[in-house]
Amino acid sequence: MSSSNAQPSSSSFEIRSSTIQAGDTVLLKQANGDVKSVKIQKDSTVSVGRIGSFHCNELIGQPYGFSYDMEQKKLKVLPPKTLDDVEDTDATNELINDGEFVQPLTIAEIQALKQSGVHASDIIKKQIEQHANYSLKTEYSKEKYKKRKEAKYSKSFTTVEPTLFNVCEYWFNKDQNRIRDIRPDTLSQMLNLANVKPGGRYIVIDDASGLLVAAVLERMGGHGRLITICDTDSPPAYPVIINMNFKPEIVAPLVSLNWATSQEDYTPVGPPSEVPPEEIRSDRQKQRLRKRKLVSDTLERTREELFVGEFDSLLVASQYDPNDILQQLAPYLAGSASIVVQSPHLQVVSDLQSKLRNTPGYLGPSVTESWLRRYQVLPGRTHPTMNTSGSGGYILHAIRVFDDPSASGITGRRRQQRKRSKVDGESTPDVESSAETSS
Repeated sequence: MSSSNAQPSSSSFEIRSSTIQAGDTVLLKQANGDVKSVKIQKDSTVSVGRIGSFHCNELIGQPYGFSYDMEQKKLKVLPPKTLDDVEDTDATNELINDGEFVQPLTIAEIQALKQSGVHASDIIKKQIEQHANYSLKTEYSKEKYKKRKEAKYSKSFTTVEPTLFNVCEYWFNKDQNRIRDIRPDTLSQMLNLANVKPGGRYIVIDDASGLLVAAVLERMGGHGRLITICDTDSPPAYPVIINMNFKPEIVAPLVSLNWATSQEDYTPVGPPSEVPPEEIRSDRQKQRLRKRKLVSDTLERTREELFVGEFDSLLVASQYDPNDILQQLAPYLAGSASIVVQSPHLQVVSDLQSKLRNTPGYLGPSVTESWLRRYQVLPGRTHPTMNTSGSGGYILHAIRVFDDPSASGITGRRRQQRKRSKVDGESTPDVESSAETSS
């Protein structure tokens, strides 16, 4: 196969730097499980809520996934934790009485220890030593007790790699309404149903803070074309894309239109980008006209690219009526293109499914609901987690086909051949029987 016909791969471009760089947005996971998004700027200080602050320069150039402990705005790398073997004992929790005098260390004493600079591990150790019933606990209860205290007093955090799964999970836990209830498992199903891959051409309607756009860009790996249509005149500032720390070449395939400019009968409204040379009075006006013409030319090229059509898929996660979106954008899809529509509400996609079933040009519209449940997998303690999200939304998937009334199936062609042979008086063997003879 020649190089011109070879399918580009997402590995030809590096999605993001493998280390933390100045200007990156980094997710920090604290000991209590909370995740905070911070901007890393050179020669600046970042605050991580109640656990304190640190100098950004200490993270620049470091790989993701390390755990750090903060001491006087300095970071100390913590060794990775190992899975300790917990031995079974005969101890039970039935004789434990958690009264107010079980823990003699008061809140005032703990605050005094923290202000004096005592490390969190020493405070936890002191609490364990003075705990009246600690020795009566089972080994599992002791581990849970230590983890609760670490979550309360520890000043450590772990840098989280901004993969699509981690970023989607962060936004879902932070404000799932802003990403239209799209969980990581829902997002993966949307990408697979749309067959997003490097070199493809896609249309995305994203009212999910840029989560869908970021997912398609990561799958494309810098190859292909992605057109997004939004409400704003200028390209939208998708906050999710900021968390992904994409390199410029990964975002290069992305261009934007608004709903007005995506109409074929759109007429530009605004000052002209070209004026006669004799009317140009200053270099500043000339520079302004040059910028205006550049924006106008880019807009026209994007519109022409949209109207040429032949896009591979349409992905929709929007607040607007999906039926209206399909009526406007379906003509620009290629044959066998996938249509994927996500909504937090079942009624929206079920109504669309009913309309597509009665509309020529759409094949097999189906509605699915993704379901995800996490499990705690430990020796002798495997069980599903009790707290989980109810739903990640509903997905409609359909395939765009071209309706040709003159087309006929293979059975119809066989019948026409038999009728023609009888009229001509010829003995034409049946298609099925000839196939059996040859076999």
